[in-house]
Amino acid sequence: MALLNANRSSISFVRLAMASRFFISNSLYCTSAPFSRSASLFIQPRVNFRLKRVPSRDWSNAVPRRAFISSSISTEAFQESSASKKYGSDQIQVLQGLDPVRKRPGMYIGSTGPRGLHHLVYEILDNAVDEAQAGFANKIEVVLLADGSVCVTDNGRGIPTDLHPVTKKSALETVLTVLHAGGKFGGESSGYNVSGGLHGVGLSVVNALSEALEVTVWRDGMEYHQRYSRGNPITALKCQNVSNNDSSGTRIRFWPDKEIFTSAIEFDHNTIAGRIRELAFLNPELRIIFRKEDSIPENSLTTEYFYAGGLVEYVKWLNSDKTPLHDVLSFRKVADGITIDIALQWCSDAYSDTMLGYANSIRTVDGGTHIEGVKASITRTLNSLAKKSKLFKEKDISLSGEHVREGLTCIVSVKVPNPEFEGQTKTRLGNPEVRKVVDQYIQEYLTEYLELHPDVLDSILSKSLNALKVTYYIKHASVAK
Repeated sequence: MALLNANRSSISFVRLAMASRFFISNSLYCTSAPFSRSASLFIQPRVNFRLKRVPSRDWSNAVPRRAFISSSISTEAFQESSASKKYGSDQIQVLQGLDPVRKRPGMYIGSTGPRGLHHLVYEILDNAVDEAQAGFANKIEVVLLADGSVCVTDNGRGIPTDLHPVTKKSALETVLTVLHAGGKFGGESSGYNVSGGLHGVGLSVVNALSEALEVTVWRDGMEYHQRYSRGNPITALKCQNVSNNDSSGTRIRFWPDKEIFTSAIEFDHNTIAGRIRELAFLNPELRIIFRKEDSIPENSLTTEYFYAGGLVEYVKWLNSDKTPLHDVLSFRKVADGITIDIALQWCSDAYSDTMLGYANSIRTVDGGTHIEGVKASITRTLNSLAKKSKLFKEKDISLSGEHVREGLTCIVSVKVPNPEFEGQTKTRLGNPEVRKVVDQYIQEYLTEYLELHPDVLDSILSKSLNALKVTYYIKHASVAK
């Protein structure tokens, strides 16, 4: 019987010790007192008999609380805490050359997916278009090759190849390997009055994010050639005489780096064709040839883009499946160094607006001050003319921008010497002076034209008034419910 009581006491002690790992109690680790009765409340014994009080024992050799924590874990946590608190100059990294581009490519091209992949093409293409906007090129060729590379050729002046006084390298190698090196920063030393490139990083970014890049320049009766890999030159600049001394231009061919891009290296023909078409509409004197080569010659495609009508043809193309209320209205104005090109047309069977804005041939998908100027001017002008119209019996009616733009297709293209874009991807224009100029001259043009063509004014106001009535009925119908 004494043995049984001893066994039961041992079982109770083991259960209490196991429970102590999950329910820490000060009484458990007391070195001079036995377990308290309260500790047993945490245990639901499986054996249906009453626990007995364990006789007082000497706990001086009991395992301390800290022993239940892994020594390796506690050491690692201590080391990590010490490392995180340490912050000195040796932890400040300085990225050199094109390392920032490869470290954070999304900052320069938006993403490492398909969007960023196609942005590489746009950077090289925009450089070629800048030559055309400056009046030095009238032909560009873009080729998607079967090996996954892209080749862009223009007949502009060609990138300079002489020694740069600051870098002590050729100007060609400088613009390909040094961030913020280029001829588009404005001022007397700039090579361009108007350009889409601003920061001097486009070409060097493409070079940094390419597994391989080849550049060929025709200039001053010579042909120059150099190869690069991931932003670094792997050959010296080579040159040779050419038979045609009048030939000039630049050819860039690059292979995107598979280490950078998370998606498959595959360029979408329709995506690039859409961008090329835009550029051809925006630059009426520019001819762009787009080819897609295939391992099977029958599958190769070649398309030529040339639109002498400019923005008028662009609006007609956008409204080709709609019913216009009038002919396309367009005008061009140069003021304060800013060139404004606008074309617009309302359609009877369209119930939303299409407003596309461009700054120096760059599509500003998020709008900007030029778009804001157009919207404000159209709304104010039509409201002013509506008060004089017989269609509006109640002269206190005010049309909102949503009403007057219903069915409107409008393209606005501005050429600004010093554009303020948001980020390298240039999705929004920020120049405040552009809004003022656009607002002023749209109001002058629209007022003069619509006063001379009252039938066009009546058709536009009638559509706007119908849009107002529909909004009114929908609002009151929802209130009635």
